[in-house]
Amino acid sequence: MSTEAKAGPRERLLEAAATLTYRDGVGIGIEALCRAAGVSKRSMYQLFASKGELLAASLEDRAPAFVASLLPAADDRRPPRERILHVFEQVELQAGAPEFQGCRYLAIQIELKDPSHPASQVAHRVKANLTAFFRGEAERGGAGDPDLLARQLGIVFDGGSARAGIGADDLTGLLVPTAATLLDAMGVH
Repeated sequence: MSTEAKAGPRERLLEAAATLTYRDGVGIGIEALCRAAGVSKRSMYQLFASKGELLAASLEDRAPAFVASLLPAADDRRPPRERILHVFEQVELQAGAPEFQGCRYLAIQIELKDPSHPASQVAHRVKANLTAFFRGEAERGGAGDPDLLARQLGIVFDGGSARAGIGADDLTGLLVPTAATLLDAMGVH
């Protein structure tokens, strides 16, 4: 018996929402989500008040794996510069996978265009935490303006993810040197 078969309706809905919205966008219908999860619409609405709540819960559910796939471990003792570059190395690696479609959190914000939507709020928080990581490491590394550098690194992260996600660019050998140039310009060691 597979793990998926053992999962309850809530877990199956979260998985279906994560998979289908990443692949097809937030316009995916409730019926398609329920069909993919093997759950009735009635059951879905007993578990989640709305599709927006389901999307938000799905993003929240995926956040720990997203963070773990990008950020160095908390006990990683490398210098701040190397910790920041680690994030961009991970994006370059992930972008090489055929199923890569960019950062799911950025995509949700772009598609929804509504900062008050529950899924947008989760995405905003996850992205703000990434910016906070950049800022903290930039400060520890002696950046002249850690806030500006964190924002610049966020733009490189989002731009690279988006371009790779739509197949407009191959990030291999592009993202890490771009981030390194910003770190050099701000004096981060």
